[in-house]
Amino acid sequence: KGELRIQSLTFEDAGMYQCIAENTHGIIYANAELKIVASPPTFELNPMKKKILAAKGGRVIIECKPKAAPKPKFSWSKGTELLVNGSRIRIWDDGSLEIINVTKLDEGRYTCFAENNRGKANSTGVLEMTEATRITLAPLNVDVTVGENATMQCIASHDPTLDLTFIWSLNGFVIDFEKEHEHYERNFMV
Repeated sequence: KGELRIQSLTFEDAGMYQCIAENTHGIIYANAELKIVASPPTFELNPMKKKILAAKGGRVIIECKPKAAPKPKFSWSKGTELLVNGSRIRIWDDGSLEIINVTKLDEGRYTCFAENNRGKANSTGVLEMTEATRITLAPLNVDVTVGENATMQCIASHDPTLDLTFIWSLNGFVIDFEKEHEHYERNFMV
């Protein structure tokens, strides 16, 4: 295939590589530069969110994505408590922290620690719980005679600190009320 594989790269492997392909009709060349990257973890370009919201009883994923080479090892703490994988908590290979069945007790300061052979860094965010959004009045099936009008209702309860948006779709496609204002009308109930 003309493939070159280099295992366990070192800084000495960096440089300009040239592939030469030849046959009885001639010879052609192609060049590529191989750069070897090594850096301690840093959160400068992608810090953890300072405030993370999670719905009560729901699932939350807190991302931890520092820049680092080689790939760092990750650990997490809540306050001063070191977190380990369990029935509700999981640390993913990419560094993200997943919590399921979120409760009020999960609120607090979470810190992601990243470490490789070049150094270490950490970033912290605060997890806050919100009330889960629930549909309290769902649309009902309706039989309407062709040419008549139909009204469908949808009412939801939600955490008062958050905004709520209703999106309607027809057969999986979101309805654009601006483009189709002559056919669809959106009524807001306060």
